[in-house]
Amino acid sequence: MIQQLSLFGGSVFDAPKTEGIKYIGSKLKLIPYILQLANKVEAKTVLDGFSGSSRVSQAFAKSGYQVIANDIAVWSDIFARCYLLNAKDKRHYRSLFDHLNSVTPKDGWFTEHYGGEANNGTAVQLDSLKKPWQIHNTRKLDAIREEIDSLSLEPIEEAVALTGLILALDKVDNTLGHFAAYLNEWSTRSYDQLFMKVPDIAIPETNHRVFCNDIFDLLPQISVDLAYFDPPYGSNNEKMPPSRVRYAAYYHVWTSVCLFDRPELFGKARRRTDSADTTSPSVFEEFRKDAKGRSIAVKAVERLIEETQARWIILSYSSGGRATADELNEVMHNNGRVLEALSIDYKRNVMSEMRWTNEWVREAKQPNTEFLFLLEK
Repeated sequence: MIQQLSLFGGSVFDAPKTEGIKYIGSKLKLIPYILQLANKVEAKTVLDGFSGSSRVSQAFAKSGYQVIANDIAVWSDIFARCYLLNAKDKRHYRSLFDHLNSVTPKDGWFTEHYGGEANNGTAVQLDSLKKPWQIHNTRKLDAIREEIDSLSLEPIEEAVALTGLILALDKVDNTLGHFAAYLNEWSTRSYDQLFMKVPDIAIPETNHRVFCNDIFDLLPQISVDLAYFDPPYGSNNEKMPPSRVRYAAYYHVWTSVCLFDRPELFGKARRRTDSADTTSPSVFEEFRKDAKGRSIAVKAVERLIEETQARWIILSYSSGGRATADELNEVMHNNGRVLEALSIDYKRNVMSEMRWTNEWVREAKQPNTEFLFLLEK
């Protein structure tokens, strides 16, 4: 691969183009560094264990790796199927997308719960009425989503259509990139018309696989050369609700778009009840300690490393995560050899390569810092 100057002033691997939505915790800016670390070992198969918006999986696939993508979120599964499993030329979908764009808007479940109008011609939304989309777009959403179901598409064709719909909705939303709360004033983009475009897909050169499993259920079934893990570490901000489930709560609407199951909702953000903090907990975001005083979240990371059937692991870590640097440092030392560590400071736009000392533990006390570790088990 060619080298280029990065935003951080260093020379890194050029990352293939990927496609996705606004996403908290997105690793878009980290992809060149992830590929740089992967290139240091002789890997051909890769497990992306928490694939999220699938950007990292897309980059690995376009870089010639055989990819296994996994995420417990339904909408993540749809994205991965669209970008990794599609076996038809992009032109095949043009007539389908032309048809879906032409459907007559209608009032439906999404409009009832997620559509709003400018109040008296102003951009301000009343607090009790804040919504993620203007009503002209939720009416289009209702019509398109109903039409997708009526067409009896093949599973991968449906995944491509749903991905295209979510990408289109993401371009006209009234959020900061999640659905836990909505903007007080309508964003400029929310006035635009929802229009679906065929996702940037291509026929893969190798056979990839996609799963929608709890990672610990999947690991015994999978053996790869390299695993990439970006678990939802949660927040170490003690002012934040400690049990909050980041992804189930923040992207509940995408789940509803995919399932079209019209679930029971609660709260001002109209969240799915199955995304409630007490309903879908993530062990990686757990704030409690066990009887011996060990962090449950850190124990989960340790189990993750131990049960992974791969020679190498690339692990992402955020300085704002629930697991402390000291705890994670100990886990990595006890379960393998760290070949390389990278630090990316977004606040200062600096990337640095560290000698494997306790240097990173001290640096982890700084906010807005991401770390990448290449481990050999």
